[in-house]
Amino acid sequence: MLLRGEAEPVNAAGAGPINLGARGKIGAKALYRGCMTESSAPPPAWSAKRLVLLFLLAAGLIAFLALDLGRFFTLESLRENREALLAYVAMAPILAVLAFAAIYVTAVSFSLPIGTLLTVAGGFLFGALAATGIVVACATLGATIVFLIARTALGEPLRARAGPAIRKMEAGFAKNAFNYLLALRLIPVFPFFLVNLAPAFLGVRLPTFALATLLGIVPGTFVYASVGNGLGALFDRGETPDLRIVFEPEILVPIVGLALLALLPVFARLFRRAPKDA
Repeated sequence: MLLRGEAEPVNAAGAGPINLGARGKIGAKALYRGCMTESSAPPPAWSAKRLVLLFLLAAGLIAFLALDLGRFFTLESLRENREALLAYVAMAPILAVLAFAAIYVTAVSFSLPIGTLLTVAGGFLFGALAATGIVVACATLGATIVFLIARTALGEPLRARAGPAIRKMEAGFAKNAFNYLLALRLIPVFPFFLVNLAPAFLGVRLPTFALATLLGIVPGTFVYASVGNGLGALFDRGETPDLRIVFEPEILVPIVGLALLALLPVFARLFRRAPKDA
């Protein structure tokens, strides 16, 4: 039996149909299926399985805000409990690091608005350099979790249904994804959670996302960890640190300069392409 729409094969002389036999018919069907293009495959379907993890992350953030759990993560709370916290770090440093890491990864995964405070607290408890390493690792892990969940739940179905304009933008971003992401991570103007989500919808590869995040958050993390490292002296004087210090010109300008350096390869490609387009 021939597939619907298939022409009946004829011999070389055109004298009549060729008897393909059972094996020939199976081969013809396989050839027909092989000619099906990827574009004819249906896009990934929306499903509860895809969205459940995303709903859990959203529910965690809503619960955090509704229960006002942020009141436990303030500079005042850190001031009141600093002796107990420092004593615990001195008594069980490894457990303290693991507990801090678990809290940080959870905070980033659920996009809780306490990242800056936790980074300052890390500098206070572990010192600027150690805290920078811990925070960078934990923030990268948490961001990667959000990226993977968003890409699976929404990114793949949305990209499959995207029009030509979105696909063109996605292709342009993908060519320089590492440089764009590195610049976005370096400049502290862009919300951390937003930079976790946007690449998931633009087809960025996981290694590119993880590496750009790992490198891009180092300068800002070190600034806040250094603030935390001097927090004890400020507490002793009854003062409170200015957590907007990263926006001070002497700090922000060098960071923006690093972001521009990250974009130099992009500018170079555009410059080389300009004469050809002209």
